[in-house]
Amino acid sequence: MSTKFSEDIVPLSDLKVNPGKVVRQAAETHRPVLLTSHGRGVAVVQSLSDYEKAEEERSFMRAVTAGLMDVEKGRVISIDDVKKRLDLK
Repeated sequence: MSTKFSEDIVPLSDLKVNPGKVVRQAAETHRPVLLTSHGRGVAVVQSLSDYEKAEEERSFMRAVTAGLMDVEKGRVISIDDVKKRLDLK
């Protein structure tokens, strides 16, 4: 999913005139649309499903990073201890 600058940068005034077109573009292309005002980026429009997917991926990566840091610092327990704590067999 790479940005197509010729399609994905839209003046804020275009969003005001035809918001459905901008939202539909983001949903159909699965690329965020950069909104500009006076030539500067001010906001991004992204489909809800793409946003949720990206948030899930970021959350997963944060958890993996935290887990790797725990391992690196020696904060680990054996699987047998985990099973005992959770009362699993």
